[in-house]
Amino acid sequence: MTAHAWTLLIILAAAIGALIVLINSRLRFHPFVALMLVSIGVGLAAGESSASITTSLEQGAGKILGNVGVTLAFGAMLGRVLSDSGATDKIARLVVDRAEGRRLPWYMAAAAFVVGIPMFFEIGLIVLLPLVFSVAQRLRNTGKINGSPYLYLAAPTIAALSTLHGMVPPHPGPLIAVRGLHANLGLTMLVGLVCAIPTVILAGPVYGRWIAPRLAVYPDNELVAQFTGGGTASGGDGTAGDAPHTQPPAKDDAVVSPTRKPVPTGFAVTAVLVPVALMLLNTLAELALTKTNPLRPVLAFTGEPVVAMFTGFLVALFALGYRSGMPSEAIRTSLADSLKSVAGILLIIAGGGAFNEILVDSGIGKAVQSAATGAHLNVLVLGWLVALVLSFSTGSVTVGIVAATGILAPLTATDGSLHTALLVIAIGAGSIGLNYVNHAGFWLVKESFGMTLGQATKSHTAIQTIVSVCGLVMALLLLNFT
Repeated sequence: MTAHAWTLLIILAAAIGALIVLINSRLRFHPFVALMLVSIGVGLAAGESSASITTSLEQGAGKILGNVGVTLAFGAMLGRVLSDSGATDKIARLVVDRAEGRRLPWYMAAAAFVVGIPMFFEIGLIVLLPLVFSVAQRLRNTGKINGSPYLYLAAPTIAALSTLHGMVPPHPGPLIAVRGLHANLGLTMLVGLVCAIPTVILAGPVYGRWIAPRLAVYPDNELVAQFTGGGTASGGDGTAGDAPHTQPPAKDDAVVSPTRKPVPTGFAVTAVLVPVALMLLNTLAELALTKTNPLRPVLAFTGEPVVAMFTGFLVALFALGYRSGMPSEAIRTSLADSLKSVAGILLIIAGGGAFNEILVDSGIGKAVQSAATGAHLNVLVLGWLVALVLSFSTGSVTVGIVAATGILAPLTATDGSLHTALLVIAIGAGSIGLNYVNHAGFWLVKESFGMTLGQATKSHTAIQTIVSVCGLVMALLLLNFT
């Protein structure tokens, strides 16, 4: 380690500290603004010229948006069509209606797992709240559940949605890491699913069964009635929260046709799984087909994330949207609204790409590589820890992933190996942990279920942290196969 390398590491530490202060202080900078400001500061402190800083900012933001931005936009529109057409509700109820009693948390986790593939955590939770509330009321009336039936079902829902959101492509966070680390997308998806299943089981049904009898969680009566279509929650007094109850945004009733045709189960499941299937087929083609096989370039094209997500969106649009009887103008308005909801995320991704490019061009990435090599730190643990600290400090899973990806990129090979895929999983797992009061998802869960701050910490924060730790442990176990 040279003196210059140590100087660059100090600049990096100061940059991370500046990000935390700008986002969390009274200034309350938007993460995109904070990332751009810190990126310029890092470039100047590292001795880059103004021209090279400008180039780094433009190239970094442009590359990441080109790789991820369009895919994210199609994913947002796909999720909205699935929600407005009733497809996600169809899938969830199909799964849960087959279960009763103690099997319900496992089926709820399965429903959330499927719904969580194309949807962000917050959107997926809002979509599943009516199902959680209605089934919880039914459980409470039977008297067979010891403790809060709402938390009994919320735990597996939160665990499945957060695991998919942070660890499994094509969600934007893992997809950013895949691109930044040059990981194999299909292999990362397979590994992510392998890591996700035991993680969801432990953080969801297992922890939920343990914590439900220990916390008296009952949502506000009016909120339950809103999401279940009438009636009141049995026994809920609406006083569990330590802040006024706020209603999470419900689906826009204006875009749902009262004469909507029922969604066929096969169409609903197909629309959700089309993007994932296309990406996995591409990976299987790379493993099983020769380069001269005429089918391979076709599957490579359809398996590209932007093409796969676009295909899934078109399938959902025609098979679920127009077919269900939704008015064309209502569909158009709904899709426009879905893009507005991800505009902030797109800006954060662009800022993260600019930050990453500055780290590379200034030589900070190589300094991190030298320091990590000298300290003999496991790269997976380092990536998990960096993402955990940044996500917890800034209140943004996306910031945690994009910054950690930029810092760890120089330490990885570019051969699409299993080790690189596992690093994507470790970084994603780190970004999920310690989800607390500076995260929007924390407040959505807290207010939706009428929790006190302590109850939300013991449930939501604990569940997400278990997901984070278990995800890292699974990645380390699979590392033995590299």
